[in-house]
Amino acid sequence: MANSATLKIALEAICSVVLEKKSLSAFNFPKDYQDLSLTKSLVFGTIRFYHQLNDIVTKLLKHPIEKDNLDIHCLLLLGTYQLLYSNVATHAAIFETVNVATDLNKDWAKGLVNAILREVDRQKEVLQTQVHYSHPSWLGKKSKNNYPDQVEQILANNNTQAPMSIRVHPNYNLKDYQSELSGLGIEAYQVDVAPQALVLKEVVSVFKLPDFEQGACYVQDCSAQLSAHLLNPKENELILDACSAPGGKSTHLSELAPKSKIIALDSDEERLKRVAENIKRFDIKNITLSQGNAKVQDWWDGQLFDKILLDAPCSATGVIRRHPDIKLLRKPKDITALVALQKDILNNLWQMLKPGGTLLYATCSILKAENEFQIANFLHSHDDASEIKIDLDWGMKTTVGKQQLPNAEFDGFYYAKIKKLKPKRIDHLDF
Repeated sequence: MANSATLKIALEAICSVVLEKKSLSAFNFPKDYQDLSLTKSLVFGTIRFYHQLNDIVTKLLKHPIEKDNLDIHCLLLLGTYQLLYSNVATHAAIFETVNVATDLNKDWAKGLVNAILREVDRQKEVLQTQVHYSHPSWLGKKSKNNYPDQVEQILANNNTQAPMSIRVHPNYNLKDYQSELSGLGIEAYQVDVAPQALVLKEVVSVFKLPDFEQGACYVQDCSAQLSAHLLNPKENELILDACSAPGGKSTHLSELAPKSKIIALDSDEERLKRVAENIKRFDIKNITLSQGNAKVQDWWDGQLFDKILLDAPCSATGVIRRHPDIKLLRKPKDITALVALQKDILNNLWQMLKPGGTLLYATCSILKAENEFQIANFLHSHDDASEIKIDLDWGMKTTVGKQQLPNAEFDGFYYAKIKKLKPKRIDHLDF
């Protein structure tokens, strides 16, 4: 049961997103709290269905709640989520949510919270049959413009809980590791297109995974696991993983080519610490960390790379089910700025690639402006760039590259593979 203490922590997290416009990942949940799993489920659920819940509550309020008391509005959203989507008993959901108003020193709001939630309960059957995709209108319109035939699939998948997928280290036999998981009561299945992937049927603590601390596996979505195989690293190659944190792709490249030299670049010092932690856990020797901005070259020693992986900064609209706060925090103007940033990074890194080398462009976005349009424009403006077709039974073909929309096994993701052409040889000159 969600007691008032649990609900108060959940409310703080919800308010940090809704009122303070902070990312959920920045909220410090109490690590040792006994009901942490329930707390997080209430937070993520309320944020996931925020737009629907907000429409319901706003319609039931006779007057908008004043600015200084918007935490009560958020409390109403949390209570409504419990009534419509959770397994919390109705009487408990109402009673404990009302009690949070006392914890906030706002006893005046108890009657309001009680009245609104009881009305939600009375309308519950009708509300649960109404179709509401719970997205900001601008994102719904962009999704429909980009994918008119798949828009309902996209929006519905965004409102589900993402699967937990792991990448099993090549030192471990995939089938044997799957059997070991099964012996622990953790059921998982393989995905053909991602040769090291297992998709768990239920989310579990990483510390329940056999030999996790010794580097047996890494939690990583199946779409993201394709990057290293697509780049196809070889021994002795010099490889750049740009925007590398938290290090999932860098460590994967190392697994496939342990004698290559990999530069893991990121502009954020704190995020680079996470890369370092993963390098240590996997006991990797061939990755060098570099703090720097991929838009500029002040971090680069001038040595050209054989291969570059650019996991570009993006809108993250392909991973909304993992980060539902994206629906509240991302704005239309952000897309324009991100497209410009991606272009700058592409142009900069292209100068660092050897003739004959390969650049793999990746985003966890579903928006064409960041993906196929971005790469089409790049190819048009660079005579020395040529697309390498991606031959994978994954995603959908686009004008350039391949696009995956979120589904049961895969996050929304885009890949484009580009070869840098060697200069044409001039055998002789005619005068």
